[in-house]
Amino acid sequence: MKRYLGSQLPKFSSEEMLLLRDSIDFIGVNHYGTLYAKDCIHSSCLCNDPTCSTGSDHAIRGFLYSTGFRDGVSIGEPTGMDRFFVVPRGMEDIINYIKGRYHNKLMFVTENGYSSPVSEDDHYQQDVKRINYHKSYLAYLAQAIRNGADVRGYFIWSLMDNFEWTSGYKTKFGLYHIDPQTLNRIPKLSASWYRDFLSNSSNVNIGISNKVCTDEAKII
Repeated sequence: MKRYLGSQLPKFSSEEMLLLRDSIDFIGVNHYGTLYAKDCIHSSCLCNDPTCSTGSDHAIRGFLYSTGFRDGVSIGEPTGMDRFFVVPRGMEDIINYIKGRYHNKLMFVTENGYSSPVSEDDHYQQDVKRINYHKSYLAYLAQAIRNGADVRGYFIWSLMDNFEWTSGYKTKFGLYHIDPQTLNRIPKLSASWYRDFLSNSSNVNIGISNKVCTDEAKII
């Protein structure tokens, strides 16, 4: 960033730098998915994935091009949002990056969630894919914690299906469905699973790197 945008970056005095140093209480991590990235400064960034119009150029000075596809194959299982794919290892990767970059500052995962595709709306209460998503992401989070990352909390996005800024009410992340007529809250299968997980009666049991990771609510 300094190399390409140095003259445009704000200047800090020595006193301001001292005030900023180690001035945060914790780092909040919002994480939903993982994408491929390509340098757009030294190479062409013509879009070639299914979500872009053919031949559109994404080259922006000082930035990179990100996509969920490589050679026409998606990086993970698609969700209800075009740019979010299920890539559980990304949770461990981002936590480890922050751990190294910011000297293992205290972290909270402030948002992590699965948006169900519209095709699953008729079976919204049996949201097994949401459960599997959180099981796998929690397992990789547990792996990062065991390797020394100072993560103290994990928040699911979201308790209820809600209004999303870019998609209104059609994108659903919640553990609870909201009846649009009565506004009653209807628990999905994931709500029961998460309750049991938090009460220490349900395990995260996912194979990682030929090992089995079993962590109960102690990682929360």
